[in-house]
Amino acid sequence: MEWETVIGLEIHTQLSTQSKIFSSASTKFGAEANSQACAVDLGLPGVLPVLNKEAVNKAIKFGLAVGAHINQRNIFDRKNYFYPDLPKGYQISQLDLPIVGTGKIDISVADEVKTIGITRAHLEEDAGKSVHDMFDDFSAIDLNRAGTPLLEIVSEPDMRSAIEAVAYAKKIHSLVQYIDICDGNMQEGSFRCDANVSVRPLGQIELGTRAELKNINSFKFLEKAINLEVERQQDILEDGGKVAQETRLYDSVKHQTRSMRSKEEANDYRYFPDPDLLPVEISDELLEQIKSQLPELPAAKKARFVKDFGLNNYDADILTSQKPLADYFETTLSGNEKNAKLCANWVMGELSAFLNKEQIQIQNSPVLAADLALLVARISDETISGNSAKEVFKSMWNGAGSVDEIIEAKGLKQMTDTNEIEAIVDEIIKNNAPQVEQFKSGNKKIIGFFVGKAMKETAGKANPKLLNQLLMSKLG
Repeated sequence: MEWETVIGLEIHTQLSTQSKIFSSASTKFGAEANSQACAVDLGLPGVLPVLNKEAVNKAIKFGLAVGAHINQRNIFDRKNYFYPDLPKGYQISQLDLPIVGTGKIDISVADEVKTIGITRAHLEEDAGKSVHDMFDDFSAIDLNRAGTPLLEIVSEPDMRSAIEAVAYAKKIHSLVQYIDICDGNMQEGSFRCDANVSVRPLGQIELGTRAELKNINSFKFLEKAINLEVERQQDILEDGGKVAQETRLYDSVKHQTRSMRSKEEANDYRYFPDPDLLPVEISDELLEQIKSQLPELPAAKKARFVKDFGLNNYDADILTSQKPLADYFETTLSGNEKNAKLCANWVMGELSAFLNKEQIQIQNSPVLAADLALLVARISDETISGNSAKEVFKSMWNGAGSVDEIIEAKGLKQMTDTNEIEAIVDEIIKNNAPQVEQFKSGNKKIIGFFVGKAMKETAGKANPKLLNQLLMSKLG
């Protein structure tokens, strides 16, 4: 039996507001447990929620960025369920009238572009956090996160593999950072994924029974969890069983999923409009104002990098995958516009390798973009060779000084005096008659022998281009 995988993602994006969605309590990460939970977050009697306007603005910004319909009249609902980290006994969310309607976003997998539909994106408050490993006999509750504004982005079930799901999640992750509505910090829980996974016989139209994988905060774990769940469901069906509709947790240590609870339907939550919150009315003027504030989006930036700088799609895709990376690259291009490919190679190559090794974000790179721009310029004007440039870069990374200071201190400037190099070439040819004969007999590869001799003689400082020209002229 051939099976087809069907995947939809629900991405919980924590909006980067200073205060919570319905209270003035701080959203700062890392505070002492329960120190940022006010009376509203605790659901104490008599308190009333007040909507955070900035959360609304950020949700609108996302909707506009994915070409979605914005519901200019939307309402908040109460989603009723009991859980220890939900003090009120209900979560304020949106059901029938979410702020963001249908939209779409393109992903690239194996050089193929695929459009993934976005069903909706709605505002809601986050719950608190249960801590199960602090005490032996009971769990602890930290309500600092309760009331933090979330934008839940719900996709259509358009993905057919874990690779596509990861590509989509990464695209959304990049976008929310580009438009500055979320810091994207997955380790701190700012960006979390739920994956709805089902399988069906290849060619079948009807969807299979889905299982939901909850709260995955790593792209690597998302791929592993989906593949594991697909394999589990296929095994059940091939053994003649039925897949249960349920919520499952992925254990990254044991690399397994386990059942958490049966999957609830919307009516299980007894949704009804929140009586304490008025409908949200969004004016045409506000939409236009937010639209005018949108930055250049990743797709447009990628197209510009290809058109204006002559980069290929692969390079442009990588360089626009994160806004800080794109900004760094564009600064490096300043004065080096004709060397866009060389700049791209250094940003994606040497710089990225050092950043990965030291586990440093590009925003904190000890080599500034302006410094790398000067290094590229020194390669381009043939002051130093590409190999010498790597030595300069390493010294810059370690704080040894500026580009020109390091070149001067290490004596790395290339020899570009034609007469000086010509004298060395003449001497090498004179002392290596057998190799000269081999070259003249048609063994052109032996040119490397002469280049190596000359480089050794000049301590690697001879201009390679000039050296090769002189050798070919003399040996020809």
